[in-house]
Amino acid sequence: MTAQTCPRQHQRTTMEIASLEPSLYTVKAVFILDNDGNRLLSKYYDTELYPSMKEQKNFEKNVFNKTHKADNEIAFVEGMTIVYKCSIDLFFYVVGSAQENELMLMAVLNCLFESLSQILRKNVERRCLLDNMDGVFLVVDEIIDGGVILESDPQQVIQKVNYRADENPLSEQSVAQIMQSAKEQIKWSILK
Repeated sequence: MTAQTCPRQHQRTTMEIASLEPSLYTVKAVFILDNDGNRLLSKYYDTELYPSMKEQKNFEKNVFNKTHKADNEIAFVEGMTIVYKCSIDLFFYVVGSAQENELMLMAVLNCLFESLSQILRKNVERRCLLDNMDGVFLVVDEIIDGGVILESDPQQVIQKVNYRADENPLSEQSVAQIMQSAKEQIKWSILK
């Protein structure tokens, strides 16, 4: 019997050790809620964690209920490490596993908040955030990709997001110019 239990014990300790090994996949989820706990943005990077929309929203409600009146920056909910920040009528959350380094998660949260603050011209509130959702998604995508932290410097994120925005050949001004040019061409073709 001891010969049979030894390999199993060894296998279990190997699996336990593997789960504690450092991983690049540090962020499990990022979400932004309004002051009523309603989702404005969410990205879940671990699909096994909360696979359905219903489970995600239940988790977010649970997190919001435990954090919206608290005066902390970190919480442990449902076996997850959560760092969060409040601004006017928004709550920003970054979620990692229970073993995740809180300082790494806080660096992501601070980068997200500072980047959005610059993009929104220091007006980090619900209405302004909703009016600029495309930029918000760009910021999140520049900071985290598939749960891997790519950037934690807000200046670098802003620089990359601005480059991407400049890269788009159909900005609002050029669309207006194209429309005006098309109108003039139609006008000239009718006059001929």
